[in-house]
Amino acid sequence: MKRVALITGITGQDGSYLAELLLSKNYEVHGIIRRASTFNTGRIDHIYTDPHTPGAQLFLHYGDLSDSGQLTHLIYSIKPSEIYHLGAQSHVRVSFDIPENTGDITGLGTTRILEAIKRSGVQCKFYQASSSEMFGNANPPQSETTAFYPRSPYGVAKVYAYWMTVNYRESNQLFASNGILFNHESPRRGETFLTRKVTRAISNIVANKQQHLYLGNLEAKRDWGFAPEYVEGMYLMLQTDSPDDFVLGMGETHTVQEFVEEAFQYAGLDWKEYVREDPRYFRPTEVDVLTAEPSKAKNILKWEPKITFRELIHIMIDADMRKAGIEPKGSGDAAIKSKFPHKWWAGD
Repeated sequence: MKRVALITGITGQDGSYLAELLLSKNYEVHGIIRRASTFNTGRIDHIYTDPHTPGAQLFLHYGDLSDSGQLTHLIYSIKPSEIYHLGAQSHVRVSFDIPENTGDITGLGTTRILEAIKRSGVQCKFYQASSSEMFGNANPPQSETTAFYPRSPYGVAKVYAYWMTVNYRESNQLFASNGILFNHESPRRGETFLTRKVTRAISNIVANKQQHLYLGNLEAKRDWGFAPEYVEGMYLMLQTDSPDDFVLGMGETHTVQEFVEEAFQYAGLDWKEYVREDPRYFRPTEVDVLTAEPSKAKNILKWEPKITFRELIHIMIDADMRKAGIEPKGSGDAAIKSKFPHKWWAGD
């Protein structure tokens, strides 16, 4: 019998990769998208076919995380065996500007889905996309037993969603797992997020379309990995016999400046000539160091990331160079070919 999955946030970086992974495993995949005046499905257009086409396996439904009635209706109608909840207001800096909306969508949105599962009576497994931002100022390295200390409205909302997932798991016997993912990037990362802002700016500078790159705190330290590998970790969490919570990360930390230096050096540029610090991009409260301790995922899920920090940067630079019409060096492409001989996702 074909397995059925429902993905919220399917048009985002992780959602698009997850849809491809599940389709490669012969799932019937359903995604929830918000109604907008412009098309916002660019990341999944290459895998979407008209739902009336014979053999179609990807179906999109209009919905919103603020609409509990529609969520219940969709879950009852689709009857998914697995639900991956990735949808959120996910930009940390923006969450300071719209804290109420962030709490409603990122926090309460999770409760609405959990309650919809309960009310619909559908037996399914639930994945909650938790975040390393929940740790905030907690001392590194951070594991599943580290106490949360969020430093942004986004982080606070994710902590709420995390504990609601645990609560529904324990009080309603739902198969509900939290994936606490540290920073994971790719060529599909949104252009307003730090890493993609850097790699896209470099391609524009090489193409003489941009002169400077304005960034916030260059000393912040993060644990960066490659998004497709983290999506595989999400899938593995719902293939276990019992629900649990897992940290996914590389277990190593680099500063923003290190990311910038490596990216510009790979493109043959001196970053100091182009990068400017801008107070507008500093957070009101900063998270200084995030470092994963992912041994639980490695031991139980057998999850082991392959792409290194440098290779991740090269992959993103190669992709953005190609989009700018510039022939890339190809080091990132080579890393993917050597480490993923049976790659399940399409080119970016």
